[in-house]
Amino acid sequence: MQNEMPHAAIPVRWRVAHDEKMTRIVREGTTLAEPEWAHSVHLEVRGLAPDRWYWYQFDVGGPHTRALSPVGRTKTAPAFSSHPARFAFAFVSCQKYESGFYTAIDHLCEEDLSLVIHVGDYIYEKGPAKAIREMPLKTAVTLEDYRARYAFYKADLSLQEVHRRFPFIVTPDDHEVANNYAALIPEKEKDIPGFEKRRAGAYQAYYEHMPLRSSARPRGVYMQFCRTLPIGRLADFYVLDTRQYRDDQPCGDGDKAPCEARNSSSSTIMGKDQEAWLYRQLAKRNPRWSVLAQQVILSQIDLDPGPGELFMMDKWDGYAAARKRLTDRLIEQKKENAIVLSGDNHNNWAIDVKADFENEKSPIVGAEFAGTSLTSGGDGADMAEEYAKALPANPHIRFHNSQRGYVRCIVTPEQWISDYRIVPYITREGAPVSTRASFVVEAGRPGMEKAAG
Repeated sequence: MQNEMPHAAIPVRWRVAHDEKMTRIVREGTTLAEPEWAHSVHLEVRGLAPDRWYWYQFDVGGPHTRALSPVGRTKTAPAFSSHPARFAFAFVSCQKYESGFYTAIDHLCEEDLSLVIHVGDYIYEKGPAKAIREMPLKTAVTLEDYRARYAFYKADLSLQEVHRRFPFIVTPDDHEVANNYAALIPEKEKDIPGFEKRRAGAYQAYYEHMPLRSSARPRGVYMQFCRTLPIGRLADFYVLDTRQYRDDQPCGDGDKAPCEARNSSSSTIMGKDQEAWLYRQLAKRNPRWSVLAQQVILSQIDLDPGPGELFMMDKWDGYAAARKRLTDRLIEQKKENAIVLSGDNHNNWAIDVKADFENEKSPIVGAEFAGTSLTSGGDGADMAEEYAKALPANPHIRFHNSQRGYVRCIVTPEQWISDYRIVPYITREGAPVSTRASFVVEAGRPGMEKAAG
């Protein structure tokens, strides 16, 4: 499809309306879709009312070649100083196309939500493998490879529909570039030559195909992902980037016993500048809920059921000092209602975030809700054997499940509810959706309780 586009800027007309039939236009204009950016456009429409739904449509061509996009809808954020009584959203991750059908996304489309947050692995970069759905694309390395990957994923009707229905907040994890990369260090040494160019191409394709502001436009190998999204005075969402500036995974990556590098006081998963930015943002306001929307599991998970220790070095467990700095800052700034949203692991988790994970008697400083994949990992099971056997060694873990789906969150000034919505299979179509478990966090009471029923 991209080869059919002329190498020239194309005028794109846009309209924003109060109604789905596009009869009550409130804003309209024309912008240029430039070939250097895959003819993508990133509009920032000013002057819209807060906290309300709008519909939008794009229009290209002349009288005899005119093409209209489907009508999409979006919702503006509540006013900065407002006090919303309720805010509902869902967060998702890990939608490997060839692993199965996007049935969970079909169910997500029917939810009553204001927002969807995607915390990473929107695409997978690897080439053909044994698959439920065929994806005839080689491993992505160049800008054109990554563009082809997004075009292929976005041809999926379920994915198109969920973007048409809801505004998205996105942040990438590793597979938008390459598995387990850390800053400018690829997972495998043989991939080091040319990796900077590969990352730059991957970031550009991500920007071109995602709903991001123009301030996120990549500059060479770097791109701005972290940002703050206030929902009135109800919640501040801090969208983080745990890939672009992290230190290399310690102890040789993988699941390992702790080594000296794992406990290094200087280790960072966000980079020093982003870490300082986050602490400044946390100090600026005191909303009811402070929410970290990020990629990999923050909380400690010891995979060794015995007296030893075994940690996933690609998660925050590989960066223990960085995690301790964060939990210390949450305590110092009296963030009583801290919530962490995570993906990556292809499992559902509900975990009490501890001030010191080495001491289970230490205070709870927040709640982490880690969501499973949409498809990655296949059908899954109620529990993954490798994690089930380790649960007794981690009493701060309140829930584990290994099926596919998404997490729906309903937020009020009084409480936070996370519903783990799962489908029993994704390797064939037609799966129903159900709520596997729900957890409630009461405002002012760190920690969570399982909801009745």
